[in-house]
Amino acid sequence: METNGKDDRLKAPLLPPSDSVSITVYPTSPGKIMKTRTTMFRIGNVKCSSCVTSIESALGKVTGIESVTVSALHGQAVIKYVPELINLKAIREAIEDLGFLVFEFPEDIAVVRLRIKGMSCTSCTNSIESALLMVEGVKTAVVGLSLEEAKIHFDPTLTDSEELIQAIEDAGFEAELMSNVNDGNKVHLKLEGISGDEDFTIIRSSLESVRGVNQVEMDKESNKVIIVYDSDFTGPRSLIKCIQEAGKPHESYHASLYVPPSGREAERQHEILGYRNLFLWSFLFSAPVFIFSMVLPMFPPYGDWLHHMVYNMLTVGMLLRWILCTPVQLIIGSRFYVGSYYALKRGSANMDVLVALGTSAAYFYSLYVLIKASTSESFEGMDFFETSAMLITFILLGKYLEVLAKGKTSDALAKLTKLAPDTAWLLTFDGDENIISEDEISTSLIQKHDVIKIVPGAKVPIDGVVTKGQSHVNESMLTGEARPVAKKPGDKVIGGTVNENGCVLVKVTHVGSETALSQIVQLVEVAQLAKAPVQKLADQISRVFVPVVVVAAILTFLAWFIPGQAAMYPKDWIPKAMNSFELALQFGISVLVVACPCALGLATPTAVMVATGKGASQGVLIKGGSALEKAHKVKTVVFDKTGTLTEGKPVVVSMKVFSPMPVQEFCDIAEAVEANSEHPIAKAVVQHAKKLRQMNSSNLGHIAEVQDFEVHPGFGISGKVSKNVVLVGNKRLMVARKVPISSEVEDYMSESEQLARTCVLVAINGMVSGGFAVTDPVKPEAERVISFLKSMNITSIMVTGDNWATANAIAKEVGITTVIAETDPLGKADKIKDLQLKGMAVAMVGDGINDSPALAAADVGMAIGAGTDVAIEAADIVLMKSNLEDVVTAIDLSRKTLARIRLNYVWALGYNVLGMPIAAGVLFPFTGIRLPPWVAGAAMAASSISVVCSSLLLQSYKKPLHIERARELVDYSESV
Repeated sequence: METNGKDDRLKAPLLPPSDSVSITVYPTSPGKIMKTRTTMFRIGNVKCSSCVTSIESALGKVTGIESVTVSALHGQAVIKYVPELINLKAIREAIEDLGFLVFEFPEDIAVVRLRIKGMSCTSCTNSIESALLMVEGVKTAVVGLSLEEAKIHFDPTLTDSEELIQAIEDAGFEAELMSNVNDGNKVHLKLEGISGDEDFTIIRSSLESVRGVNQVEMDKESNKVIIVYDSDFTGPRSLIKCIQEAGKPHESYHASLYVPPSGREAERQHEILGYRNLFLWSFLFSAPVFIFSMVLPMFPPYGDWLHHMVYNMLTVGMLLRWILCTPVQLIIGSRFYVGSYYALKRGSANMDVLVALGTSAAYFYSLYVLIKASTSESFEGMDFFETSAMLITFILLGKYLEVLAKGKTSDALAKLTKLAPDTAWLLTFDGDENIISEDEISTSLIQKHDVIKIVPGAKVPIDGVVTKGQSHVNESMLTGEARPVAKKPGDKVIGGTVNENGCVLVKVTHVGSETALSQIVQLVEVAQLAKAPVQKLADQISRVFVPVVVVAAILTFLAWFIPGQAAMYPKDWIPKAMNSFELALQFGISVLVVACPCALGLATPTAVMVATGKGASQGVLIKGGSALEKAHKVKTVVFDKTGTLTEGKPVVVSMKVFSPMPVQEFCDIAEAVEANSEHPIAKAVVQHAKKLRQMNSSNLGHIAEVQDFEVHPGFGISGKVSKNVVLVGNKRLMVARKVPISSEVEDYMSESEQLARTCVLVAINGMVSGGFAVTDPVKPEAERVISFLKSMNITSIMVTGDNWATANAIAKEVGITTVIAETDPLGKADKIKDLQLKGMAVAMVGDGINDSPALAAADVGMAIGAGTDVAIEAADIVLMKSNLEDVVTAIDLSRKTLARIRLNYVWALGYNVLGMPIAAGVLFPFTGIRLPPWVAGAAMAASSISVVCSSLLLQSYKKPLHIERARELVDYSESV
């Protein structure tokens, strides 16, 4: 994720494809490329070389196994196999059939994502997870209520995606396959010129023969084809050309890009439309019921006709209310009965159960009253048809408003996915690298190694490297950093950013799912699906909540019905035209409805969705709810020095020669040796030597050849230049090689270290001939960030492998008081663990491979985005801008999110805690206030909407610290 530079970090995806080692092999016959995997495990009873030979020869004959290596000494086997031809279970069985025991055998794990419809609360997610875990072969299953998705890890030898979908459908929900996580790049094409099955067969065989094509799916009904391919070998334009060339001599096939509609957005709109229509139909029938029952009777002249008898005691009003209420209860409300059936079938209870119980009690009691009135000449009873009708109407209104609001929680993610432009200008070159054509093509047709022209004001369509031209690129939409970044040949550009003022040519390095934008979207999607630990509270409550509510409703009914029958309270408490049974029934129904825990399940996931999306738009990638929750507890932040607190680009600030050797000759010898090293300090020395040569107008010829070059980790390097034996490194290297260090050299080293400079000594033929003082400039925002963290009651510690003097000088400059220096990578991790043993929640901020153990050991690992991929993978949070102010942003956003989640729980449980006693009639004896069931339904709907709207307020989050960085670093390289 480094902004500029000529290294290859951008070529590695932000998220690795799988845990297995994946190698591409080519079949002997021209066909599709097969992927191989390598697995390692232990084999028992391997006693001698003959055992090894028998295993290797037997397995070597098995179809799908590429190679077998068995070590008798260690009892280990390494097998390379083709997953499409053989699975791990068959390999294990083949070894056991030979009479050997297998230990530590890896599991063949596949990952699939499913979209799920019909979930209403946390109880639904728990039920689906339980149903999935009961399927043989499923290892883990995580279901996200807000995303309406499930991510499942399973053994493909024991089950498959169809069986998983069937398990979800058996639990009463709809499910469909979204993607296999390990799918490669896909292209959707629409075919023309197809006349029969023979044409499909020709096209399929032609595509499968293309190098790089992994899978071909034909849709014969709609004449479409989906192709999964490896972008290193082919691309959409090549595949279209292949289809066109597959035609018969007098016929030709045509293929064009087909962009399938966005599944999630289309389904969300369908769900919104569905709830809207259900609500409108329900309202259409319920409004007259409410008017006939509650409004017109209050105006005697206008409502008298409702009391006319139709037959016996059956009135016109009662008959109309029954006719209008029945479609609402039995047709529109049938979804609650279906949901209840499946919930009870799987041994759980959810919102549907409560709604079905409450509305059924009101409807069927009212139906009893209607039948009794039509068959009796003296019966007087009150119906509650308006209760069930209005209850269903308000619940549907609440669900409609809820899905509307839930859609906005993923707005930040939707904006990210739409950053890339629709079209791009593709350049075609002749053999002499002259441009011969410019064509505007769809971004989806871009292939690796294409050269794209990007004009001023246009969006960068894809990830690549600038080959020609200079410009400034605004990367704020991905990093949150508004300052334009200068781009020149060799610099990287990221798809979705905006080219501001110059025309540049860019060579494409990433396409499809490999682009930084796609990786970010994947990372945020995974983060939004992961449950935060605080979600466990909601899960535990919801498991027992519904049964407790049902018991509470029954007890409420009995608490009012029995005293009413026993005349234990005044009869004037009972409303006119109602008896004690009806009053008790209304209280019971109100308790059932008002206590529904729908909002509880939305409290955490909606806040996590908004926060992770907002974080991504600010340049802070948070890998899931767990990382988000842990960050708010951080009380200690451990910073690496090089590349984290400092720029990570060392420069030489002074040089001193201790021998009569000419300065230029000394620099040339040092440069010759250091040119073979990749170390940042070595590069600084080489750069300084080149600038010195340019200043002196010296010969700019090639660097002298070095022999016997050797790297001494942690010490320096050595080599032979001409006849000179050269050592370049620190004091420890000189001591180890018995090179004498004079007092003059000691003074120079001491002076340099006190100024936070690293001293590089150069010894030629056993004598220290000179030295370089190298400094790594401190990031301009470092001091402010440390100060701001202190104001947040967070302690900052610096840990580094550098010497104590340099470390203390840097720490003093940025305001850190606790320093741990001269520490190796494992030592850094041990220091983190020591701090954790003291009860501290520790965050580690680093950027290099050597930081990855510490990043993994910390409670929260924060990787600088410009750092290595290993560090990024080990971290919980990725700071894309490499700006330290985002450490503050990550912790502050975490604290704000956890505070919002707690507030959401107040909204979710507040309605229940306050509403249940009122619904149960606690206030009725004293104030006459009671909560009719339809009002209870409105309160239940309001709780869910309140929670979602509360989470949406996180969209207005603003980072607490923003520091304008200097445009250019100070150039010290000319100092001597």
